[in-house]
Amino acid sequence: MSARPKLKVGLTRDLLTPSGTPSFGTGPLEILEREPSIDWEFIPEAATEITPDIAARYDLLYVNSLPVTRASVARADRRVRLIARHGVGYDSVDVPAMTEAGVVVTNTPVAIRRPVSVAVLTMLFAFAGRLFAKDRLTRAGRWNERTGHMGLGLTTRTLGVIGVGGIGAELLALARPFGWRMLAADPYVPAATIAGFGATRLPLDEMLPQCDFVVSVCILNDETRHLMNAARFALMKREAFFVNLARGPVVDERALIDALRAGTIAGAGLDVFEQEPVDPANPLLAMDNVIVTPHALCWTDECFDAIAREGLGCVAAFARGEPPKSMVNPGAWTG
Repeated sequence: MSARPKLKVGLTRDLLTPSGTPSFGTGPLEILEREPSIDWEFIPEAATEITPDIAARYDLLYVNSLPVTRASVARADRRVRLIARHGVGYDSVDVPAMTEAGVVVTNTPVAIRRPVSVAVLTMLFAFAGRLFAKDRLTRAGRWNERTGHMGLGLTTRTLGVIGVGGIGAELLALARPFGWRMLAADPYVPAATIAGFGATRLPLDEMLPQCDFVVSVCILNDETRHLMNAARFALMKREAFFVNLARGPVVDERALIDALRAGTIAGAGLDVFEQEPVDPANPLLAMDNVIVTPHALCWTDECFDAIAREGLGCVAAFARGEPPKSMVNPGAWTG
């Protein structure tokens, strides 16, 4: 009796560092090594998307940021049966098309909660302490100007969180001990659940005028695209700061630029942009009241190790014939 062919697993090359080593370390790869039914490799070509050729060569794919489209799985010789995302967001994957094709999509919602929440707090504390302004005046020898850059105490301020999924819930739990008033906007999470985190649920338009800090950690979909637009920035306090660690298109970037230029809001912290990589000519990069990071503020050794272990665990489970823990489209699972 012939041996059962191994499942071919491909990992996208955007998971490698510039020196060619795995960005998440080598430890998580042991998850694949322990599975006798798996033969894995990093995809040889430096692709910019999952092409039909890639989908025809691999049974299971572990992807970072490469788009997976309807065209990716359209060919008759398509082999891929699993798209495992290295991260929680899956807006780069055409999930309806994958479901129609019987391709399971997984993500890593547990591993990312704490790192992203800590990254949000990093932005908030930087604004509250006027960190970058004080850094600049110190380097410039303007020590005596420090009284003109007074920070913001948190116990008299209000934090507003847009989206109370896994990350939003973790953020509220971590933020609670600092003593600020906390509000949250999420029509799909019960008010009692949000109250359990020490926050009050309000409609977004009612929440925004009350906040000193507004944080977006919601999912990107048709409902949230350009959720933060000119009308909503106009609702915010002139002294308020906006922070986005969700996805760039949650914000109408043109409206944000206009609001910052007009002084409608005090500043913004952005780890994500409508166009990524961000255009070097983007006006946001030249603004002193904006903190920018390259969709990587939460990236740490611990973060990537945890994400890879959760994500590759989904790959291994699928290879064993077990339902992965974090299926985005469980209807595509046929066992």
